[in-house]
Amino acid sequence: MAFQNIQSRLQQTAGKISGNLYLKAISNGLLSTLPALIIGAFSTLLSSLAFEPYQNFISATGLGTVLELPSIYTINIISLYAVFFIAYRLTESFDVDGLPAGLIALISFLLLTPSTMMDETRFLPFEFLGAQGLFVAIIVGLVSARLYILITNKNIGIKMPEGVPPTVGKTFFSLVPAILIVSLFTLISTAFSNTNFESAHNFVYSFIQSPLQDLGGGFWSLIIMTLLVQVLWLLGIHGMLVILPIYYSVWLPLGVENLEALQAGEQLPNIVNTGFFTAFVIVGGSGVTLGLCILMSFIAKSSRYKTLGRLALPGSFFGINEPLIFGLPIVLNPYLAIPFIAAPLFGACAAYFSMASGLVPYVAGTHLPLGTPVIASAFLQGGIILVILQIIIIFVGTLIYYPFFRYLDNQALKEEQQSES
Repeated sequence: MAFQNIQSRLQQTAGKISGNLYLKAISNGLLSTLPALIIGAFSTLLSSLAFEPYQNFISATGLGTVLELPSIYTINIISLYAVFFIAYRLTESFDVDGLPAGLIALISFLLLTPSTMMDETRFLPFEFLGAQGLFVAIIVGLVSARLYILITNKNIGIKMPEGVPPTVGKTFFSLVPAILIVSLFTLISTAFSNTNFESAHNFVYSFIQSPLQDLGGGFWSLIIMTLLVQVLWLLGIHGMLVILPIYYSVWLPLGVENLEALQAGEQLPNIVNTGFFTAFVIVGGSGVTLGLCILMSFIAKSSRYKTLGRLALPGSFFGINEPLIFGLPIVLNPYLAIPFIAAPLFGACAAYFSMASGLVPYVAGTHLPLGTPVIASAFLQGGIILVILQIIIIFVGTLIYYPFFRYLDNQALKEEQQSES
């Protein structure tokens, strides 16, 4: 009874959170980017498949560039789509026309994004247009849309006489809010350009990256890094991109030490390195979402989750889980936050203590690219015994997700049945 009371309270709290207009705008806005994410995921999968003969073939024929092109203009600029749709969804929730707000938010986001001059030509690098710019996109989308709603509700705008086509009238009415909001973000961008941060993007990331500088390669740093990646993803920030400075500067050399020891026939010195993290912590994507994808594909009762699961399943075997993170969504989803954090923590702890106790060998330390498929990522680090460990982690991760997914699936099924009746 006590557990049921706690569960009921948690569900009520989660319901209030998920019903918040701003969180719903973020969730629905990111969900709207799903078509681009799915196209980009398959493009990434086809262009970066870790199979040497295949890579040699697409490189020799020039197919690699062709296959990679969709991902460049989908995943690599996903923040542009996100800022538009977040502003659009929030504005519509206040019964205000969302299209002008989406356009204004997009302009405002671009104003905050640093550009580069080269040979008297201005370039806009992709650095902050993709997942790395999502947090700023969320902020700009919400703030610019809320300002647009405020100005519009005060009836501040250019009113055209009767008889003017509605589209023209709406366009002119939104002109004053657009000028005011764009002017504000122009001032903000100029202010940041005159600081040491140089841009709003750098300002946001400086407060996330600076605490990471002193982290090492031990157990607690592994736990902190795992938690950080998952929590950032839940906030809509690409966690792996944030930890890349530590991931490469600290963990990559630890893997090289293991490879050198292996070559010399000595005992491997390090448990944690990039190979360890890829094979056992983010196996099947951050959050070990391969298990969730399997549940969606094969036991889901609602057509919504079954369809999404089957679409995302091939990419999940390669760690491409953006369709789930933004399409399910997992971002800002209080129902999936616990398993999304617990599953990779189990993988980190299970693998670490299995190696520390001598139950399984340390990973060889080979640095594998993100997107190396499951099974292969473990086999290349130490053979069949590590493959078995990886399968156990995926299986337990599936069990962790099961009760949470079952609840969401039942809710989705009820909604589908009500819409059909």
